[in-house]
Amino acid sequence: MGHTGLVLTGGGARAAYQVGALRALADVLGPGPMPFDIIAGISAGAINSLVVATGAEDFIRVTQRLRATWESLAPDRVFRTGTLRLATIGGRWIRDLSAGGLIGKSGINYLLDPAPLRRLLESEVPVGRMRRHLRSGRLRGVAVSATNYHTGAGVTFYEGAADIQPWLRSTRLGIRSRITLDHVMASAAIPVFFPPIRIDGTFYGDGCVRMNHPMSPAIHLGAERILAVSVRYLRPPGDTLRKQAKEKDDTLPLSEIAGVLLNAVFLDSLDADLERLERINKTLALIPRERLNSGDVEMRQVPALVLRPSQDLGKLAADEYERFPAMLRYLLKGVGASGHAGEDLLSYLAFEPIYLKRVMDLGYADTLARRDEIEEFFLGAPQPQRERARG
Repeated sequence: MGHTGLVLTGGGARAAYQVGALRALADVLGPGPMPFDIIAGISAGAINSLVVATGAEDFIRVTQRLRATWESLAPDRVFRTGTLRLATIGGRWIRDLSAGGLIGKSGINYLLDPAPLRRLLESEVPVGRMRRHLRSGRLRGVAVSATNYHTGAGVTFYEGAADIQPWLRSTRLGIRSRITLDHVMASAAIPVFFPPIRIDGTFYGDGCVRMNHPMSPAIHLGAERILAVSVRYLRPPGDTLRKQAKEKDDTLPLSEIAGVLLNAVFLDSLDADLERLERINKTLALIPRERLNSGDVEMRQVPALVLRPSQDLGKLAADEYERFPAMLRYLLKGVGASGHAGEDLLSYLAFEPIYLKRVMDLGYADTLARRDEIEEFFLGAPQPQRERARG
């Protein structure tokens, strides 16, 4: 098989699941270089993507390093957790919201300062190694996507082979660029929680906001098959109705609304894209091969395998609420998030070591449980769309 793409999307702390899945994948496939030569990351997945791109020569070693980095995380290594800092930011929000009409232009657009994460990435991600792998041909392309806050477009910044052409669609585009930590920080900047990042005079934020086709960058870079790691748990039919029936409160906390909005932004687009890819693959399978390549644009099937959680990562996060920094709990409680209330919202910010370990371990176990599918996908004759998206 030709070029193989890895697609990692977003979800804040939920991206720990990708770490466990990649570790298991390395153990299943055994020693050797990474089985992907195209890597596309969005949101927190951009961080994991850049790390694995720097270690493409040894898949087991780089996934061990990635896990070690995540095992070292705690809230204060991702964002500033000091009471004074959080109180200052919270106070600015109160000032701007309550007296905005009097003081004029608002001066605050985020809740959490990710300066510690930036310092961590500067020490842990040797971007130069990624470029060496691109020059040597071990990697064909690496892409990081972010949202342009001025135009509303989803922008994919990529480095790679000379024959990869920029692309332009109605709400998304691909630009050849020199990928830096600024691009990664922008891609992972969850709206409202983390500040926009200025790149070449333009402010960018989380790539999932406008990336409705998360597998598109990998395909544009030339992927002929794709492995994607989702952080979305597919609830059994009827679960939502049963949960609603148990709800006795007369009011709906803002945290629940925020959780649904974040899930829509970060979790739903990959499944929709997988369904779209499945339909395209089935259609192309009905067309004779000689007709597919008779026009100016080459059309091809792109087999895809998606790995996903067997448990709800939001429910796992609810147990860690009491370990959140005190001032962050105070701010979250203001929107109704406390334990199982607003659990989905909490899961994006739960950079607590116990939660991250549980999620990584789940990713590892879930992936090992699909060993046969993985071996067939990489070592056998892959079939289009091995997992049918169901939600």
